[in-house]
Amino acid sequence: MSSLPRVLNFSSGPAMMPPSVVAAAARALVDLDGSGIGILEHSHRGPEFGAVLARTEARIRKLANVPQDYAVLFVTAGATAHFTWIARNFLGTGQTADYCHTGVWSGKAIEAAKPFGNVHVACSAEASAFTTIPTTLALSPSPRYVHFTSNNTIYGTQWTAPPVVGDCPLICDASSDIFSRPIDISKYALVYAGAQKNLGPSGISLVIAQRSFLATAEPSLPPLEDYRVYDREKSMHNTPNTFGVFVIGETVQWIDQQGGLDAMAAQNAAKAATLYDFLDGSKFWRAVAAPGSRSLMNITFRGPTAALEEAFLTRADGIGLSGLRGHRSVGGLRASIYNAFPSLGVLRLVDALAAFEHEQR
Repeated sequence: MSSLPRVLNFSSGPAMMPPSVVAAAARALVDLDGSGIGILEHSHRGPEFGAVLARTEARIRKLANVPQDYAVLFVTAGATAHFTWIARNFLGTGQTADYCHTGVWSGKAIEAAKPFGNVHVACSAEASAFTTIPTTLALSPSPRYVHFTSNNTIYGTQWTAPPVVGDCPLICDASSDIFSRPIDISKYALVYAGAQKNLGPSGISLVIAQRSFLATAEPSLPPLEDYRVYDREKSMHNTPNTFGVFVIGETVQWIDQQGGLDAMAAQNAAKAATLYDFLDGSKFWRAVAAPGSRSLMNITFRGPTAALEEAFLTRADGIGLSGLRGHRSVGGLRASIYNAFPSLGVLRLVDALAAFEHEQR
């Protein structure tokens, strides 16, 4: 990660991809694996894509040590679709599901679940304006499952470890930090993630789920909302996002080549520390998320005034630092530094922030 692209993409997603993965995808558009036909043109039922699907699943299982009694599913939808599908599958009338409320996306998941059963908020960071991750949960007497969002892109907070829920099935929306650090899949009943931040293109999501949990789903579900159908038919009940599966496979291989999830976690922690250390030492800029709850993926920060923030954003765009504007609901600035974001890019941002601060003295 020594060279830098012309423009650094700090966007929260779709996000920066590893250059080698982009190059592999470009080659595959013309010729997949020497077949003479590009990935966009191959039948999803043909042996060429069958090989892509098999190796992508195998790479995921190897990277994250996924147990064999867990299904690895590729769903042609973003993570938001799973807000409804999870409740439709696993929350019946008279049952209660517990949710951890740590930001906008967990709030949307809560609202999506309400038509299907009772929703209990086991913990909430609302009182801190979502700048913290709750330290304790108040579970309902017998929750059908507990749902949490591991990383909160808008507010820049992240769970350092999954919540402790005993024997209750734990479901995680890991869209913005999947495979950025080690994950013990055996602690979860189901993990889902939109691909467009750490895995691949938009329009596809990865689901890893314990088959015994999938077996408890409600009967008579629409097939494209039934995780058991995806498992039984190897994610091919309908035509899958073949290009998305290919890119996910290449990205997972790239992570493995970097040294795996332990090495990725170390790189991500070092990148984030570079920016947080600067912000904490600045008299001009300040980090938004509270220490102990800070995301390693999305670093949110503010300047003294909105006008000065806007001036810096204009400056940043002019020098090839793109996508730093905070979410429209909170304002400020946000640097999304996912797995593929280069360390030198963080240093370049720090230099720009420091220079702008110096000019305002």
